[in-house]
Amino acid sequence: MECDVAIIGGGPAGTTLGTLLRKYNPALSVTIVEREVFPRDHIGESQLPHLMHVLAEMGVWEKVEAADFPVKVGGLYRWGSSDDLWALDFIPGAKFDDEPRPASYAGQRLFTAFQVDRAKYDKILLDHAGEVGCKVLEGVKVQTIRKTGDRIDGLDLVAASDHGVAALCGETEIKARYYVDASGNTGMMRRAMGVEVDSPSTLRNIAIWDYWQNAEWAERIGVGGTRILVLSIGWGWIWFIPLGPTRTSLGLVTSAEYFKQSGKKPEELYMEAVNAEPTIAKLVTMASRENILQATRDWSFVAERLYGENWFLAGDSAGFADPILSAGLTLAQSGARKIAYTILELERAELDPDWVKKEFDRSQRAQIRNHINFADYWYSANGHFTELKEYCAEIAREAGIDLEPEEAFRWMGSGGFSKDKLGQAFAGTFTIGAIKLNIHQMSGRIPKWEVEGSNSFSLDLDGATVANLAHYESGKITSVPCYVRGAHILPNYEAFGAMLTALEHESELQLVMERYIYEVKKRGLRANVGAYFWTGLETLEAMLGEGWVKGSNVPDAKWIGIAPKASNFLFGWREEGVGLVSVNDLSGQNVVLDWDSYLSAVTPGP
Repeated sequence: MECDVAIIGGGPAGTTLGTLLRKYNPALSVTIVEREVFPRDHIGESQLPHLMHVLAEMGVWEKVEAADFPVKVGGLYRWGSSDDLWALDFIPGAKFDDEPRPASYAGQRLFTAFQVDRAKYDKILLDHAGEVGCKVLEGVKVQTIRKTGDRIDGLDLVAASDHGVAALCGETEIKARYYVDASGNTGMMRRAMGVEVDSPSTLRNIAIWDYWQNAEWAERIGVGGTRILVLSIGWGWIWFIPLGPTRTSLGLVTSAEYFKQSGKKPEELYMEAVNAEPTIAKLVTMASRENILQATRDWSFVAERLYGENWFLAGDSAGFADPILSAGLTLAQSGARKIAYTILELERAELDPDWVKKEFDRSQRAQIRNHINFADYWYSANGHFTELKEYCAEIAREAGIDLEPEEAFRWMGSGGFSKDKLGQAFAGTFTIGAIKLNIHQMSGRIPKWEVEGSNSFSLDLDGATVANLAHYESGKITSVPCYVRGAHILPNYEAFGAMLTALEHESELQLVMERYIYEVKKRGLRANVGAYFWTGLETLEAMLGEGWVKGSNVPDAKWIGIAPKASNFLFGWREEGVGLVSVNDLSGQNVVLDWDSYLSAVTPGP
């Protein structure tokens, strides 16, 4: 059996890769080898909004929407220093309109995600890959990976079921020009090619889970909307994820050390957590377990390299981040998308092949590490867990900043994030504003915005070199010029590019922001007026946090003021000696407030 691309694994990573290859180059022959026969259960059911763009690009978003999975509006948490529940929403719950379903990928649905039953979701994606022309072999196992040095020569196949016997039709070998390991945590190709893994986090957790029928939803928002429920229980945490009208995924995450010291079997510990947590116990009062309890280790890691001479690693084979951020599917499918783009460019032969492969490796490993680091931060900020005092400082040092733990808290909310998505200030798919809200809600402290401390700004590019990094869009890789200094990257692209141009022409904050809005409109970046201004503040904040911009104060110029309000922010101009300012919330509503009185009302302490 010969093909252009052979993929081990028919999960979301493998099907995303195959679908996008066929979309942008229908001449490519793609074979997906899957050991199981779908449908089959799998954890990793909660998604993030950035994945929706990938589903839309695959042409499968409407099919996923038609499956009537709950719309994920955000998360409901009991985490950090408070025993109260608090929400972290992609869009504020009050603004989620009651629109009929199935809906289209537009409006508010651009900013939400799904909570998916993986048995149904993965089959939708696998069937879609077959419909666009991928050859799908279910019930077929890769028995041997034949190789010569760092090159794969072929895959030996065996039937894993009667279905597989029929799928193989007597063929027991695949030869391809490219091979991709999307085999999940099995990492079959990664192990065969001798690729080591790095576990940068000191967290060593295990997950134990089961599925329940007829549990109550923790809350309902609009038509089909809800939040994932994440509850700290001191020695671990529980996830509660409605997957449909009747089915719920309910899992426990605890440290491997605690599990070992407890001396209890997985089921005993699992039911102890369910019964001990009042909110969960109430939700499952009238529910019944499916009694398919499963357990796995949940250790964060990243492979030391993600490609070889003619092969690539995708999904959990490439790396895994703690599930607290619901990042598994997003990392798997966005990484597979990059591999598809990489193979497409190798076929076009218009870009340096070594650069194309190295850029995939650099960007995907950095994204996985960002998620691992951000997960570590969440654990370090949880007063219900053993205090992990040095975590934030370790995270900052890895990014090239030597900070004490308290200073590192500030860094986590202000910089280090341009590596996740060129041109925009994200970390672990969260905006800087969302991260600062996390800090506020978990710690009770209002994190400082560096941009509030000055009213005049200037670029500081001393010691930086220029390198071209990859941006992935519309089936092509674009080479983007970036400033690089140590571990920091400043892309001359999209929001960062607009801010760079603004700072080259203006220094006073109000004029910088006006020039920034002009530049993003000229570049055709879509947003409403309030969002233009807000993303500009976040971009400037990231540049300040990483040292690309220096702030100072000049007379007769305005300062910006920023304060949290529920799951949002208010911002407005402040003048020295003037208490009243015009304040804008992110919906575009303008109000007049006594800024100092407002801050004293929402700020616990100085």
